Amino acid sequence: MVGNEGDPANIEIIKDRLGLNKPVPIQYFYYLRSIVKLDLGDSIYLRLPVLDQIKAAIPRSLSLGLVSFVIAISIGIPAGIISATRRYSVWDHTATLIAFIGLAMPGFWLGVVLIIVFGVKLGLLPVFGYMPLFDEDGVHFWEWFRRLILPGIATGTGSAAILARQTRSAMLETLSQDYIRTAYAKGMRERVVIWRHAFRNSLIPVITVLGIILALLLNGVVITEVVFAINGLGRLLVGSILGRDYPMVQGVILLTAVLFIFANFIVDILYALVNPRIRYTD
Repeated sequence: MVGNEGDPANIEIIKDRLGLNKPVPIQYFYYLRSIVKLDLGDSIYLRLPVLDQIKAAIPRSLSLGLVSFVIAISIGIPAGIISATRRYSVWDHTATLIAFIGLAMPGFWLGVVLIIVFGVKLGLLPVFGYMPLFDEDGVHFWEWFRRLILPGIATGTGSAAILARQTRSAMLETLSQDYIRTAYAKGMRERVVIWRHAFRNSLIPVITVLGIILALLLNGVVITEVVFAINGLGRLLVGSILGRDYPMVQGVILLTAVLFIFANFIVDILYALVNPRIRYTD
């Protein structure tokens, strides 16, 4: 904060102001007390409250995360179902190949390819920046969505591949159960058997993966935000680490932990909703 050749007197003043001249347990107690008050301190680099910077970054990361999540679900779950119900067919092999390609492609590389093709060559979509969904001038849904399509695809492709493989595995296990064969023997339509019986009973492991993916996406994908110049939580964290802005790093990591806990809590609730046999008792 004072540079490599700071005045020792100023250093002592800053230490006293930040409480760094006290024992570590006392410092930790003060930190916990500040968290309860939602006071995360001031940024060393920006000299602004950490909470204000995080509040400004959350809508960007939240928007990117939700768009990526929708893309991952829209691609991953249908691909997994088709792959499982058409096992060893050309559809299964095609979905498996695409899933492996999606897992192998780094998000930043895919992002650069999308920028070159759709932004530079074709000029169809903007390749950097973020447009708020709401502001004082009204709602800007189309412009908001246009700026998130490419980063959403770059981020959601890998998640879609993971989701497709998990859905396929869960569906294959369920389709091999006796009650599925009984449903077919009773003359039920294939669509009814797949959606009402097989898919619903395969959701438990899929929901677990969805919770992890959602938590990761909501926290902001670091490389994607850097590539597309979106000032979200991921880019804020990278800049803070490079600038040794410790209060900002602590604030973002704390928020990351809270989001993961919240995602796990939602997953536990969905378990009971999807499968009524699951009940949480004392």
